[in-house]
Amino acid sequence: MHEWALAESVISTVSQIAKKEGLKEISEVKIVVGELQQVELDIFEFALSQLRTPELEKTKFSIKVSKAQFQCRVCGNKWSFEKGNLSEDDAEAIHFLPEVAHTYIRCPKCGSPDFDVTKGRGIWLESIKGVK
Repeated sequence: MHEWALAESVISTVSQIAKKEGLKEISEVKIVVGELQQVELDIFEFALSQLRTPELEKTKFSIKVSKAQFQCRVCGNKWSFEKGNLSEDDAEAIHFLPEVAHTYIRCPKCGSPDFDVTKGRGIWLESIKGVK
């Protein structure tokens, strides 16, 4: 599943940072997930809990969702992502490959598929706290 692969990447990255920084234990990891990724948070959290390495045994994972926003390059209109406006198949395609959003989403004002994703894309580590 998509969420398990993301969790593996997070665990791997945090473990690498811990090693590089000489951290014996990680107390907290703050993760930001772009809404456009459409990550099933309960599955993602479960995967994180199951993939823990020794230095992550007591780690608190905090996950925040960054709302997706778009801006049309044609008319300048700004709008937010509405999963409910997509078919189940279209939403699933964007879930696995957010870069295809331009294929399924149009500016609600002018209908153009030419827009920028200004927020809510990707997944990143906002902060890591640990003990040396």
